[in-house]
Amino acid sequence: MTDTRIETPLTKLVGVRHPLVQTGMGWVAGPRLVSAAADAGALGILASATMTVEQLRAAVREVKSRTDAPFGVNLRADAGDADERVGVIVAEGVRVASFALAPSRELIARLKDAGVLVIPSIGARRHAEKVAAWGADAVVVQGGEGGGHTGSVATTVLLPQVVDAVDIPVIAAGGFFDGRGLVAALAYGAAGIAMGTRFLLTSDSTVPQAVQARYLAAAVKDITVTTKVDGLPHRMLRSELVKALERSGRVTALLKAVRHAASFRKLSGLSWPQMVRDGLAMKHGKDLSWSQVLLAANTPMLLKASMVDGRTDLGVMASGQVAGLIEDLPSCAELVDRIMAEAYGAMAALPAQRAHPAA
Repeated sequence: MTDTRIETPLTKLVGVRHPLVQTGMGWVAGPRLVSAAADAGALGILASATMTVEQLRAAVREVKSRTDAPFGVNLRADAGDADERVGVIVAEGVRVASFALAPSRELIARLKDAGVLVIPSIGARRHAEKVAAWGADAVVVQGGEGGGHTGSVATTVLLPQVVDAVDIPVIAAGGFFDGRGLVAALAYGAAGIAMGTRFLLTSDSTVPQAVQARYLAAAVKDITVTTKVDGLPHRMLRSELVKALERSGRVTALLKAVRHAASFRKLSGLSWPQMVRDGLAMKHGKDLSWSQVLLAANTPMLLKASMVDGRTDLGVMASGQVAGLIEDLPSCAELVDRIMAEAYGAMAALPAQRAHPAA
């Protein structure tokens, strides 16, 4: 692991060695991956949305038993048990709380009063401005290249907008996998980069090898955006299941959604009213059919089928476009070391490319 570091507002804020973040991917970012990323000098983020409160508590304690480095927990601010989850984060001394949806002003204040750093993920400048005004310590800005739920604005357009709009550290996400990307993000004014797919494709990831092989075999054109999984734009590997969902009529889609939602209800302990409420919250209050609401509950089980059970025929594989550029499975330590070495190499090459004034 390289001893040379790039100090940024992110490294100073969180106390990590390198300006790199491993994102909180459901069913993927568990204790093993998070602790390995943290030990490598990145900020590891534990995904809690697919855990019960007690599973979250146990997972946090497992990460703490594996590493002394700072790490974070990702949670949904609109979940019915969000207060309990925040209580776990506070009681266990977790360094960072990250959010896929903007937390309320009150929730941010509660976490900050307890000494927890708040870092929401956002996909629009106005959202960054809102959470910054409410006291967020930093923001992750994900462009359309990112995996999972995503927007339509490219990182190279969204990132400078947000950097110019807020005075807190901005972490760039969507399209990053190497040291050149880190240098490019820093040049835009970011304080670091966040990566999901690149950390998913490491030897420390618990994703089954057969599933990782599907990612490694994918070309850029094999990664698509579909609304058929849960009604929102969702970037993932194009698979037979995705093709089948896109061909399905409303009745077939609803039947599939009910079946998978029932499985997730048993796994999570949620009641049907809770699942419907959470499904509606995930849709940001948009006008929805009942099929779309249940499709939101369907998503965790479709992800679990691939990421945990290895059933690529039954599950979906959320993916950033960078999967088409990734060809290996290094450890987190090897990956972080490589990215930082590439970043220094890219920065060292810049003076030789500097333009000279005309005579």
